[in-house]
Amino acid sequence: MGVGQQDTSRQHDDGSEDWDALKGDVGEIASAAVERSRYFIDSAREQATDYVDRRKDDIAQSVADFATSLRESTHSFDERPNIRAVVDSAAEGLDHLADSIRERTFADFFNDFEDVVRRRPATVAAVSVAVGFLAARFIKSTAEDLRHADRAQTGRPRTRQGQGARGSA
Repeated sequence: MGVGQQDTSRQHDDGSEDWDALKGDVGEIASAAVERSRYFIDSAREQATDYVDRRKDDIAQSVADFATSLRESTHSFDERPNIRAVVDSAAEGLDHLADSIRERTFADFFNDFEDVVRRRPATVAAVSVAVGFLAARFIKSTAEDLRHADRAQTGRPRTRQGQGARGSA
């Protein structure tokens, strides 16, 4: 009986060695996977930042162009210096905004936005609700315009799917 017990314990030891080796292999695979995922995340973050920086320059140029066209439009206000001063002041503010957009990074904008949200959460919530309301009104108005245009083209109202000719009979 002593020999049988020694064989069983030897098999048990071999199993735990295999288990330890398997755990080590799984740990190495997990470490490699974590390292690769970090690399992919960093790469994606870098690409997103590069894209935003390129778009940021386009936006800054659009703001600067708007300021220029605003200044050019003040020539019609030569006889009204007060109006011209207000428009020139607005154009100057737009130029400063364009410069700020060019000089700052995406992280700077995000941090500023985060600070505003933390300092004035109620204001941000109110603005979000207002923007949502305006977006819903715009979408509804666009849908109504499309329905009217469809009626004008076909001479009959647009029907919903499933209603078919039932509504016209």
